[in-house]
Amino acid sequence: MLVRRNITWNMILHYTWKSMLYYILLAIAVYLLHDFYKVLKLHIPFTAITALSTALAIFLGFKTSNAYERWWEARQIWGALVNYSRAWTRQVITMIIPANNEEASIVKAHQSRMVYRHIAFVHGLRVFLRKKHVYNDRGKEEISEEPNEYSDANAFISADEYEAFIHKQNPPNFLLEQQGKDLQLAFNQGWLSDFRFVKLEETLVEFNNIQGRSERIKNTPFLRQYSFFSRVFVFIHASLLPFVFVEDLSWASIPVSVIISFVFLCLDLIGERSEDPFENRLEDVPLTALSLTIETNVKEQWGDTNFPAKKDAPDGIVL
Repeated sequence: MLVRRNITWNMILHYTWKSMLYYILLAIAVYLLHDFYKVLKLHIPFTAITALSTALAIFLGFKTSNAYERWWEARQIWGALVNYSRAWTRQVITMIIPANNEEASIVKAHQSRMVYRHIAFVHGLRVFLRKKHVYNDRGKEEISEEPNEYSDANAFISADEYEAFIHKQNPPNFLLEQQGKDLQLAFNQGWLSDFRFVKLEETLVEFNNIQGRSERIKNTPFLRQYSFFSRVFVFIHASLLPFVFVEDLSWASIPVSVIISFVFLCLDLIGERSEDPFENRLEDVPLTALSLTIETNVKEQWGDTNFPAKKDAPDGIVL
């Protein structure tokens, strides 16, 4: 997630240079053919491009607004995961109670397993949502912005459980299932009353809901027709602009048409880069930072001071 107010021109040009090169070359060609070589007499009325610009602005505004709604919903979902993680840890600590003093150490180990398994679940869910390869609209695979491996969960569960975990089709769901089995064991041992068992199970269900809502956003892409036609319309609009301004502005039509095209291109890219918030890109919801926050909170509640190191935010980017 970008947190710095100013975005560097290097980053902007990284995503726009191909389109900008086309805009500049087209504007120069139209100017030379119209004013220098006098072979191009095509002139498009300003009223025509005004109508197209208005329609395109409305279309891009709709796309950007809906893309942001998807991003913000994803952030709310992971905000809920932070809250329920704290609640889960507190409930495990305070509600799973040994029946007698002889069982205190056994219950402590049982609580520890459930607390640390939850940290593994959080890291596993992050990787699960980012794990699938990302392809752009031309079918070319994009490179993720940071390593994305299940090994982050290795330190929080047993070796046998980790081996089973990484071979599951849905690894995070497997860990929730293991949590449910440990709840059942605690209930059977008399460490949980009926009421406390139900409360812990309700929190566990919330983790299922959080995962399901995240998967819905991940697996249901923004309507492809909006993404496709927005690019087509931006291209058409940019291609017509030099023909509108060259008659009245001469050489000044080059910077004017390029600047206007750049504005519409950025509006399109804002929506395109925001519509899928779990793709491990610079603009996405900062799942790594949120996972480390949860790990720190849970460890602090448990009394473990071995907190994970906070990752730096180079160039104002939180991953």
